[in-house]
Amino acid sequence: MEPLRTVRIGADSLRIFVNKSCSKLEAWQIVTVTATTVLAGVWLWEFIFQEESLVNRCKKTIFRLARKIPSISQRIDREMKKINETFEQEVIHRNQGNPYTTTLPKSGKNHHDIVQQVEQYLSFGDYNWKGGFVSGAVYNYNPELIKLLTEVYGRASYTNPLHPDVFPGVCKMEAEVVRITASLFHGGPNSCGTMTTGGTESILMACKAYRDYARAEKGIHRPEIVLPVTAHPAFEKAGSYFGMRVTYVPIDPETTTVDIQAMKKAISRNTCMLVGSAPNYPYGTIDDIEAIAALGIQYNIPVHVDACLGGFVIIFMAQAGYILPPFDFSVPGVTSISADTHKYGFAPKGSSVVLYSDPKFRHHQFCVSTDWPGGVYGSPTINGSRAGGIIAACWATLMYFGLDGYVDATKKIIKTTKYIEKELTAFLKLSYSDQTPQNSWILFCCFIDYLWLYFRLRKMEGLFVFGTPASSVVAIGSKVFHIYRLSDALCKRGWNLNPLQFPPGLHLCVTYMHTADGIAERFLSDVREELAIIMKDPGKPVEGKFAMYGMSHSIPDRSIVGDFTRFFLDSMYYTPSSK
Repeated sequence: MEPLRTVRIGADSLRIFVNKSCSKLEAWQIVTVTATTVLAGVWLWEFIFQEESLVNRCKKTIFRLARKIPSISQRIDREMKKINETFEQEVIHRNQGNPYTTTLPKSGKNHHDIVQQVEQYLSFGDYNWKGGFVSGAVYNYNPELIKLLTEVYGRASYTNPLHPDVFPGVCKMEAEVVRITASLFHGGPNSCGTMTTGGTESILMACKAYRDYARAEKGIHRPEIVLPVTAHPAFEKAGSYFGMRVTYVPIDPETTTVDIQAMKKAISRNTCMLVGSAPNYPYGTIDDIEAIAALGIQYNIPVHVDACLGGFVIIFMAQAGYILPPFDFSVPGVTSISADTHKYGFAPKGSSVVLYSDPKFRHHQFCVSTDWPGGVYGSPTINGSRAGGIIAACWATLMYFGLDGYVDATKKIIKTTKYIEKELTAFLKLSYSDQTPQNSWILFCCFIDYLWLYFRLRKMEGLFVFGTPASSVVAIGSKVFHIYRLSDALCKRGWNLNPLQFPPGLHLCVTYMHTADGIAERFLSDVREELAIIMKDPGKPVEGKFAMYGMSHSIPDRSIVGDFTRFFLDSMYYTPSSK
């Protein structure tokens, strides 16, 4: 009772102090002071607790003011101009100096000339992607399949599932693709979804669905997405498009999977969805989906699994002989999954699937307008009119491969990935006597020693692998030399790998193209040869275009890096200026 008595005395003292302070004030003064204090408090709260942290906003303000200093501004402008010109020159080089068509021809060209020019355009570029020298980007190249899909797409090229009464067959094919995919991800009888134009749209649709679900069912008007820093930038894009706050959670530096305790701490009353990757793009590791789903159940928050990159590998891995921790609708609490059919599903670019455990979530993905003079309008995804040809081609791809075809492809891809990982990470193998220790404790200690050596010493001449690759991505880094030097060297040998940052690294996304005879061996041979050269002078700085990329991750003013990126995107639309 003593603490309660102390509280009462304190409250009485505060009341007496406030009354005494206000005793000489008039009523209007008290009202003014009260209103001003409340408004100031609300302003201060909103200023401190905006979507972006106060620290980041202060840093951006300082950088913005610094860039207004004439000497700094002029120097930045000069460097930006050089970078923009560099990007444009690279585009001109990739297009092999061929002239641009910038005005509509007066008379239409014939069939032969058009096809010939298309073939010429498609031959541009420095990389032999058909030969398997590219990481990701192209996941399969099968002339027989391409011939089939060309015919299928041609037949369905003018169809539009926006008009199901006119093109019911295309809608049927989309429904079948969704049902097949939902079944592969162990969806129940209520599982459902839609096709989209790619992984980004699938992610956008899930975020939109959960934003609207949170508003309608929970009264959340400032929805937040909680996700690992390794999650795809499409979630950030969704936050920008749909007015959702994005809260990033750190990863465990050893496993490169999300820190579950940090994710739990990041959850707030406004959290409308939790995200896990299976696998993530940078390192190819799978977040602990069971733990994330358990948080979703505990706090009644939907959980989205982003399987866009490797979804059509991991769903076949068990049948291919490789066991993974549960990651799909078989995990209680998982409410949606995104998976790209145009990656390891080997369908043409422009197709993906977003799935839900229950129609109540998909209903919030739909966009419905009931009061338009043109009639009642409903659209399942971002696009109104959609390419029926892509849907038909995706359906045809699934029919072409069948379960056995995908399982066989998965076996080859995972076997190749593990072979590359093993060769890149030479580790010390302990050899014990042929006589098995009788003492179980000794056996256990031997096993622990082996694991310790495997995870601590798995390196080869200055390289290390990030985490433990779960499917088809192997990411490597170095603590001895700048890893972008290896990326640059391999680029000069014709390889196109994906650079990583924070920390610097690079990864190879193994596709069906890499399972061809000699491709993996050629890659490893090139790595060894270039590594031997680099290790002669490991302290040498990175040069060339990778020097700019290497510099970008260390620039504290990220707005400058953003400008670099915008110039690069501008260069994609480069045409010579008319004089």
